[in-house]
Amino acid sequence: MKRLLTLLMALAMTASLAACGGTGSSGDTADSGNSGTTAEGGETAGSSGVEDGVLTIAMECAYAPYNWSQSDDSNGAVPISNVPGTYANGYDVMIAKQICEANGWKLEVVQSDWDSLVPGVQTGTFDAVIAGQSMTAERSEQVDFAGPYYYASIVCVTKTDSPYANAAGISDLSGGTCTAQIATIWYDSCLPQIEGAQVQTAAETAPAMLMALETDAVDFICTDMPTAMGAVAAYPDMKILDFTDSDDNFEVDEGEINIGISVMKGNTELKEAIDSVLSTMTADDFNTLMNEAIAIQPLSE
Repeated sequence: MKRLLTLLMALAMTASLAACGGTGSSGDTADSGNSGTTAEGGETAGSSGVEDGVLTIAMECAYAPYNWSQSDDSNGAVPISNVPGTYANGYDVMIAKQICEANGWKLEVVQSDWDSLVPGVQTGTFDAVIAGQSMTAERSEQVDFAGPYYYASIVCVTKTDSPYANAAGISDLSGGTCTAQIATIWYDSCLPQIEGAQVQTAAETAPAMLMALETDAVDFICTDMPTAMGAVAAYPDMKILDFTDSDDNFEVDEGEINIGISVMKGNTELKEAIDSVLSTMTADDFNTLMNEAIAIQPLSE
């Protein structure tokens, strides 16, 4: 809504200038008193997009323990503005609330599908994405990242009665069927490193990924540690395979697997406002908050 109001105000100003004869050639614009340049999506460089005092963020609301939806405001959940009667909660919401409190902003949460998160930031549909996004080089070409707001590690998850339950490294997973969530470093970069793995079609969502494992459609999945911890809490028949201390592990750039908050390219004001809060928090702070989220997450979504 605030994007629409901004657009209408800009159109009204343009019409006013035209009525006063303030027109130029097709390559010129009248000086409206704002000397900033315009970033992709209509944001004016040097503005945060939160001038109305409301930080509008997007998330799937279906990616526990980072975020999920629930039917009430228990445990500090906040309304989902585009899904009336539904509330969002989880680690992402907890982080967002701290950022808003420190900056004196109100929080608005919008539910958005995973594939729509980056385009939504680029077009200014929302101010930021706080949704468990890895800070990959590919995404960094499209958006700017504040953070990280969680230091992640890559693991696999299998069933406790699986023939892969005692795997000591990724080579022990050879021959198994597997999947991960679409458009993630888990699916695009990690699963291909398992020689002989039978990589299946990517899951559209994190819950779909977990359900593929729970229903034995695959032998194991690849994800990050918080998602795996949330999975084991919700599905007691699942087991985490953590190869962190093994030489037979995934090769990843640590900077690409940490979790960040995406904002529009060039929106340094908002990025710095968010970083000013995150920079005061330690890895232990993040882990404590994540454990709180896992403790209150729904058993199923």
